[in-house]
Amino acid sequence: MTASSPTTRRSSPRKRAAAVLMLLDGLYPDARTELVFSSPFELLVATVLSAQATDRSVNAATPALFARYPDAHALALATPEEVEPFVRTIGLYRNKARNLVRLAQLLVERHGGEVPNDFDAVVALPGAGRKTANVVLSNAFGRPAIAVDTHVGRLARRLGFSKQTDPDRVELDLTALFPEERWIFLHHALILHGRRVCVARGPRCSECALEPLCPKIGVA
Repeated sequence: MTASSPTTRRSSPRKRAAAVLMLLDGLYPDARTELVFSSPFELLVATVLSAQATDRSVNAATPALFARYPDAHALALATPEEVEPFVRTIGLYRNKARNLVRLAQLLVERHGGEVPNDFDAVVALPGAGRKTANVVLSNAFGRPAIAVDTHVGRLARRLGFSKQTDPDRVELDLTALFPEERWIFLHHALILHGRRVCVARGPRCSECALEPLCPKIGVA
């Protein structure tokens, strides 16, 4: 294949990655998180709540939650039982209520009530993990990161960009293929494409702009 050959699903992963990124730019030029937030604290809370839940369900619950507990100082004074009614419509709400209260307490104790712009410090908070830290740091502070959720992992495997199922390893594979300055856009665009087109069951390949580039790994 010459340098001028068209990019196809048989091209190298790096060449397909560049072509996929160009198509995603056209499909989702304004790709960003669908979680609604107005501060790093609100984004952190919303991201913790979004684990095994939809962004829609989180966005429906957080306005009342944030009205009652607008910052870490307020939330740190609550009990989990007081927080539960605000998040009852979200999966695993009891455990998440406990995590949120303890998270707020640690933000006050360790960081003056502010969300730290520090990966390890965010990961150390209850209910937060690598994906949560990547979401918060990229969206609240503009730090390059790829947050691997179920959509990003699924598309990475179907597109042949990763063979891994562990999110941390998928993240490493993607960061090796795509330019750092596009990581934030990439993970939002992949999430949107995974929600709208390349869904878990019955992906709409005939409607997919990425289809000519996709080896459809794992697609029946």
